[in-house]
Amino acid sequence: MQKTDGMNYAPVSQGKVEVVCKPGEFNFAAIGLDHGHIFAICNGLLEAGATLTKVWDSDPQKVREFLARYPQASAAESETEILEDPAVQMVVSAVRPCRRCELGLSVMAHGKDFFVDKPGMLTAAELAAVRAGCEKTGRKYVVYYGERIHVEGAVFAEELIRSGTIGRVLQVTILAPHRLNRPIRSDWFFEESQNGGIITDLGSHQIEQFLTYCGAESATVLQSAVANYANRDKAHFYDFGEGVLLAENGATCYFRVDWFTPDGMSAWGDGRVFVMGDKGSIEIRKYLDVAVSEQGDHVIWVDQQGEHREQVTGKTGFVFFGRLIRDCLHRTETAITQAHTFEAMRLAIEAQDKAMKIGPAVRTGIN
Repeated sequence: MQKTDGMNYAPVSQGKVEVVCKPGEFNFAAIGLDHGHIFAICNGLLEAGATLTKVWDSDPQKVREFLARYPQASAAESETEILEDPAVQMVVSAVRPCRRCELGLSVMAHGKDFFVDKPGMLTAAELAAVRAGCEKTGRKYVVYYGERIHVEGAVFAEELIRSGTIGRVLQVTILAPHRLNRPIRSDWFFEESQNGGIITDLGSHQIEQFLTYCGAESATVLQSAVANYANRDKAHFYDFGEGVLLAENGATCYFRVDWFTPDGMSAWGDGRVFVMGDKGSIEIRKYLDVAVSEQGDHVIWVDQQGEHREQVTGKTGFVFFGRLIRDCLHRTETAITQAHTFEAMRLAIEAQDKAMKIGPAVRTGIN
């Protein structure tokens, strides 16, 4: 599993896998292959027992590359073929972010659940439209918050928190650098109107983690900022973002996102999460332990009994995907609630919209 390029980072389970359905019991198809996270989404569902049936994209080369990875699928002749196929229960997508809301509304209107790469929507208007679509159709609009659900260190840390190991969570600090790999990025990636901006995009991961770890249903954006430090020829792009949040239960969060991972790092980013509780603390070193180990999933915690450190790859599995499949089959909400999905995106959009602009970066004025 390559870790140098986050855009094409597609985890596969290294140990524990739970298959929750029989072949053909839960069928899904892919529409829109603009981002490599489509492979991560498919991997997670396939490992949990889902059946991949079809794929469609307007670019035939992308379809060929997808089928080379997943030969069990067939190429659909059109998007409509998938939408109108009664055997397809879920559509997954990593279409260009500015097209995700429209596609998701169409998927749900055709009676299917929608699982899309983050960010799930880019504006408050899109969020409102998706809320209304979910209420009208009764279908799920699920966002792939991979930095929590597809990292075993993050899954393990959540288990520690839920067990009461560190007591009540008071504060969460998240550092999330990413590698830009500018030459391989599409033009749309640098346009805020098409990708939502750095906080809406990368920050949605961090905000979702905060809500999960502190157990809050809602939060307030206290402060946010963005900057374009090193890509000034891209007038509508930000390579740095940060924010401070206050949850309704009193917990606080500081997060930082950026595109400044140095070339010498073996992973696409030294992602770290620090969780402070009233009875202990946790640190997650997600993708590597710098200059010590190129393995990820290092969890370091201190509780009332002592100091602990464990490398947990292969020990928890990616439980989200099996839970999601069961939720779709039984219309439950054990993997993630719709309200939680929406709140994470609401906060990310608000933090982006309200962000102070540092330096010469230009604002495009998304409404």
